[in-house]
Amino acid sequence: MKFRPCIDIHNGKVKQLVGGSLNDEGNLAKENFVSEKSAAEFAELYKKDGLTGGHIILLNAVDSEYYEADRQEAWKALKVYAGGMQIGGGVNDKNAAWWIAAGASHVIVTSFVFKDGKINYENLQKLVEAVGKEHIVLDLSCRKHENAYYIVTDRWQKFTEERVSPELLDKLSAYCDEFLVHGVDVEGKGNGMEEALVKTLSSYHGNPITYAGGISSISQIDTFKKISNGRLDYTIGSALDLFGGTLEYAKVISL
Repeated sequence: MKFRPCIDIHNGKVKQLVGGSLNDEGNLAKENFVSEKSAAEFAELYKKDGLTGGHIILLNAVDSEYYEADRQEAWKALKVYAGGMQIGGGVNDKNAAWWIAAGASHVIVTSFVFKDGKINYENLQKLVEAVGKEHIVLDLSCRKHENAYYIVTDRWQKFTEERVSPELLDKLSAYCDEFLVHGVDVEGKGNGMEEALVKTLSSYHGNPITYAGGISSISQIDTFKKISNGRLDYTIGSALDLFGGTLEYAKVISL
């Protein structure tokens, strides 16, 4: 189990948003924090502290007027910390290799491989052919519906028919190196993690998984370690003092 850092970029700025509040229309979202620092400055910090496997997420839609600003911020961060971070947001088989060449260790993909509510295996295979499974992270971020967790796409706005389970993870592991899973309904709220989701993820024994959503204290990190049996990595966003929260980044990276 280890901490993985994050850089979320929206409208060209490093931000922390409330999960599920993104709206493509008008590029709107409920903001927890907007940083005056650039993505490159955060990447420099993570590099200095030896943190690996973190993720940079471009939160605007590809057709947004802000997407190019997001892309430029991310590109500058990758230049600072080549090989140290993953990239997600608008990734497909056409641009995945560009991101790897730009310095990303992996590309993170959701919407390109979940089309019309289902897994698009043709697109998955195209992605593997473009960069190799060793450079792919599948984002299985999900929301609860009828006592199960279903993958959501398009900046967490659309439900798919795919339920998160060890069986699904096992099936998808042939196409990727890792999984990233946001508990969308608790993301950015600091009210605790989706414990049922964490237990589901920890019952899978395969590719590394990074969980995100709701962890906001050292005691919650301890709880996360206990209920996940130390099998999952974790990331923390708006709860960190880096992003306006009260949880000390220095303490987290010292654990």
